[in-house]
Amino acid sequence: MADLSGKAALVTGASRGLGEGVARALAEAGVAVMLAARDGAAVEAVARDIAAMGGSAYAMAADVSDYAATEALVAATRARCGGLDILVNNAGVIEPIAEIGASDPAAWARNIAINLVGPYNAVRAALPGMIAGGGGTIVNVSSGAAYRPLEGWSAYCSGKAGLAMFTRAIALEAGARGIRAFGFSPGTIDTEMQVKIRASGLNVISQIPREQLSPVADAVRGLVHLCTAGADDLVGQDASMRDEAFRKRLGL
Repeated sequence: MADLSGKAALVTGASRGLGEGVARALAEAGVAVMLAARDGAAVEAVARDIAAMGGSAYAMAADVSDYAATEALVAATRARCGGLDILVNNAGVIEPIAEIGASDPAAWARNIAINLVGPYNAVRAALPGMIAGGGGTIVNVSSGAAYRPLEGWSAYCSGKAGLAMFTRAIALEAGARGIRAFGFSPGTIDTEMQVKIRASGLNVISQIPREQLSPVADAVRGLVHLCTAGADDLVGQDASMRDEAFRKRLGL
């Protein structure tokens, strides 16, 4: 387990799945963690459980597509966790799963607002303070869908493609000022999102049997590694759990 004692982190989409797992792992590594999600009750339950196990965890309901709410979330993280060294932009949605000609315009726009505008909002709110404090780590949870179009996923693929370029823009603009920016593709992991994907029956991803999905714990291990100095050689890149070299450095 990495030792990140004394650090403070904000993890969005932390009520379940990868976000919950990362929040738990960071707390175990000595990080004071703010967990955020739209479902306040769910994220508060996770934070209470982490605290009961000896970790330092707080929770706040927030919609990252709303800049004012996200700015307040960042401010609360700094106040309650004593700073902000690590930002994990994990909040995301897959819907609408539909071919373009049958998709709902409002749902399509909502997907982009959460999956792309949301990370921008969090970075915009956090970046000045990170730079003033000497630096920090930003991990944007990406996807293989950023580089591969899939039927029914036009919104998701477009948002993740934009996020991949946004990660590169962060690295270009702020890398010399101590900001370690990464993209992270967790692969097809066993989360609630995969339940929705299988139910849709659209594209090859929906046909993957649950027993063939990767465990969330492996992806958690990969993302937490990016928060450590051991990943300095990957700054500005999109680390992928499908990359055998990356998996090897994780001992997988």
